[in-house]
This record gives sequence, structure tokens and C-alpha cells, in this order.
Amino acid sequence: MDTPTPATPEPTGPPESTGLSEPTGLSEPTGSPAPKGPPQPTDPPHPTGHPSGDFAPPPSDQLAVFHPVPPRPRPHDPLAAALGNASLLGIGYLMLGRRKLALTAATTTLVLVLLVVSRARTSYEIAVTVWWVLGIAHGWFLAHRATHRVAVRRQRLLGLAVTLTVLLTAGLLRYDAHRIADDVAEARRDGDCARVVSAQRDVWWGDRVGDAPLTASGDEVVRACERLETATAELNSALTGDTEALEKGFGTLARVLAEPGNARTVETTLNGFLRGLPTEDPCTTVALTDWLRQRAPSQDVLDRSTATAERTAPAALVGCGDALMADDSWDEARTRYEQLLDRYPGGDLADRARKGARKATLSIELDTVRKLLVDSSEGQPAYCSDPAKYSGAKPAGKGTNRALFYGGDEYSVLRDYVKQLPGSWKAGDASDAALVVCMGEDTFGTSVETCPYENESTGAVTYVSFHKVAIPVKVYEVRTGKLVTDRRIQIGGTSCPSRFSYFATSDGDTAPPSTRYVTTSKSGVRAAFEPLVVR
Repeated sequence: MDTPTPATPEPTGPPESTGLSEPTGLSEPTGSPAPKGPPQPTDPPHPTGHPSGDFAPPPSDQLAVFHPVPPRPRPHDPLAAALGNASLLGIGYLMLGRRKLALTAATTTLVLVLLVVSRARTSYEIAVTVWWVLGIAHGWFLAHRATHRVAVRRQRLLGLAVTLTVLLTAGLLRYDAHRIADDVAEARRDGDCARVVSAQRDVWWGDRVGDAPLTASGDEVVRACERLETATAELNSALTGDTEALEKGFGTLARVLAEPGNARTVETTLNGFLRGLPTEDPCTTVALTDWLRQRAPSQDVLDRSTATAERTAPAALVGCGDALMADDSWDEARTRYEQLLDRYPGGDLADRARKGARKATLSIELDTVRKLLVDSSEGQPAYCSDPAKYSGAKPAGKGTNRALFYGGDEYSVLRDYVKQLPGSWKAGDASDAALVVCMGEDTFGTSVETCPYENESTGAVTYVSFHKVAIPVKVYEVRTGKLVTDRRIQIGGTSCPSRFSYFATSDGDTAPPSTRYVTTSKSGVRAAFEPLVVR
């Protein structure tokens, strides 16, 4: 008995597309189309993998082959890449998928910017510009070399937006740097260092990125102003009379002036110092003007100090002389007066200086005479052997000439004689004396009378000779210091008193001395000294 064979199910609908070519055995026959009818029932599709269980797929006369879908190529837009790299941030390389190049580009840009800010040289700014051009060209080249070149509007807009932002920021920073530089330059032209420092203080890191050399030049101007501040401090110290500080201050000004563009700020600093002349102390002013006059000309603005010194010096010299006179510094005072007469003989203050010099000379002479008239242990002052003149003294002439009397120590009889003279004959000081009378040791003068005397103890008779008191004198005229009299005067008196006492000698001799002075009187003393002072 035959076993019936199961019928093969036929597909009732079109096969699903699998991306594979259909097997030839399943293709429909060509010819007249099949008559349309109601849809027939269809079998389920064959599974593509191994079925689970014991069910095996029906045999196929063709094996299906799968091919991977190739990646869609990245679009390359040369203009977008160039615009992106124009931002200096490597954006163009990112558009091209070159991440390492993008990182390298951004790092190089950062390094160049740091060098520009730190070194502040134009050469580094040129290097940034070259780097910018190379980045644009390289981005264009890489994109243009690709096979799939298309215009990507989105990338172009992105690159343009980033680049414009970077360029606009750089432009604004550069504009701000130039604005500040203009303010600094204007303040510098006005010689106002305070404004220079204030304007440059507005510079920040972004301005240095925008124009590093320009902001660095502003820093140089500030440093010059700082050096001028040092010069100002030195010159202010000089106004106290410190000529070493004055020399340092002018040295600082000269060094700053040697740098271009600092003429006005140096001039302002110098003017501040010159306005301090004259100082309150005329002698301090003289010290400063002397230094300024002796300074070698430099053929620049610093030479203005010489004119100020010439204008200020005359009054300062006279004022200093007067101040020194009041301080009894007569030598220094006369030097200042004579300086004015030497430098400005026809000046308005010449007469005043001549009077001051005369007064100083008289004070010096009087001081010299006073020192020479100081008593010494030898009984006579140094003046008596080395006289000096005092031109301000009254000249010796007819009438009573007031005199200063010197001789002997404080216990000498000569001092007693001087005390007996009229007060109108004696001067109180060298300033009102016409004469100086120098008295030597008193000796026995002319014998007046000889009388016998009996010793009450022994009864021995001794003849005693009585003599005038002789005193050698030298008389000097104070005004000229010249010797006008050199002789010996004798003071007379009474002789041969009825009795007198004496001290016996140590060897037991009780005899009285054979010579004795007469007993002087005030009238006798006056008579002896009168020819010396009254003419």
C-alpha cells in the first residue's frame, strides 16, 4: 500500500527583502500574469538560524551571503576648516577629525601667547601671526586633499562664529591697550608721573595679550617715574643742606633723562626741587647754590638749575653772612660776604655785603685782641709781646685816651697802682680802649733822700736811701697795634719816715735794708701814669 507524500507548502505572499538576490528556483515564470483571486493561505517563513529541537530547515539550493555596510565618509569642507583654524584654537582640525592636531594647535597657541606676554617682543607677535596663517593654510590643505569634499554650512558657521569671537576679543583687548597707552603718553607729555602710574594701573593680563610690547612700554614709563620718585626723595633730602644727596639726585635725573621721552617728567621733578630754593636757612641755600654753580653744564634741561642758583645766591650769601655774624662765626661770615663781592660786585646787595665784611673783619680783629689780652701766669698777656690791631678802636689822640693796664699778678703792687687811677682813664674792654699799657716789674728808681736809722734793739745806726718806684712800661695803640711808648715811669712819694718796721733776715742780720721805696700817694701814682694816657 502506497504511503501518501505530504504536500510542500507554497508561499502565499511576496518574500521579505533580505538584501540578498533571490534564488533562481523561486523566481516566478515569465509569461501572462496569474489570474487574480482571493488570497491563499501561506506557510510561515523559514527561520534563518538553526531551529531548536529536531526540526531541520528545508534544503536550499543557494547559500545566503551577508556584506557589512561601509561607514559613511566624513564630509570635508576646506573653507570651514580654514575658518575654524583661523580661531587659533584648532577648531578646523576638530572638524576634520584630527584631534591630535587640534590639541597640538591649541597648545602651541597657548605657548606663543605666554611668550608674547612674558617677553613682550614684537618678534613673538609676528610669530603668532605666522602661526595663524600657517594654521589657516594647513586646515584648507587637509580638507582640500580629501576625496569627499562638500560644503557643510553648519561647520562654516561654527568656524566663522568662533573665529570672529576670537578676533573681536583680540581687537577689543588691543584697543583697550592702545587707549591706556594713549593716556600714559599724554600724562608723560604733561610731566605728570602720578597720572602715568594711575593710567598704567588699569592694564590687566588681557591687555598684555592684546598688545604686549605696547603695555610693556607703559611699564618702562612707570619704572622711569619710580626712579624719579627716588630722585625726588634725594633732592628733598638735599634741601636740608646735604650736597651728597644733591649729587645723587642729579645723577638719577641725568640717567632717566638719557632715555628718550622722559624730558618732561624730569623737568617736572627738577622744577619741584628748584621751587624749594631758597630754603629757610640761607646758609643751606648757599651750600646748594655753590654746588649748582660748580656743576658742569650738560646742555639739557638740567642746566636750568644754574640760572636758579645765580638768581638765588646773592640774597642767600648776604643772609648767611648775617646769620653767621649773629652766631659769632666771623670768619665764615666774612667769607660769604666776600663771595658775593667777588661774584656780583655791582649787584644791589654789594654795599650791604661790604658793610657786612667790614663788620666781620672788625669782629675778627677784636676777638683776636681779646684773646691776646688774656692774663698769663707771667704777669703780662701775650699782647704785650705780639700785639694785634683792632681797626674799630678809637684812635689815640689829644685828651684822655682810655687804656687797659696789665702787669704783675693778682698780689702785685702794680695792681694797687692801677686801682688808684681815675676811672675815666681805664677802659672796660678792648672794644672801648684806645691804648694798652703793659707794665713790667717795679724796681728802684731815682734816689730821693738818705736818712740814718737806729736799731732799737742793738742801737746800731744804718743809713737808708729812699728811691722812687720805677716801672718799665710799653704803650700800644689798639687801633693800629703799634708801639707808641716804651719808657720807664717813676712814682714819687714821701721819704725818711720817723720810724719803719722790717723783717730781719734768716741769717740773724737785724740791720735794715739800705734801700727802700718812698711811700707813694694816689696823687703820685696819677702823676706818674698821666703822661701815658693824657696828651
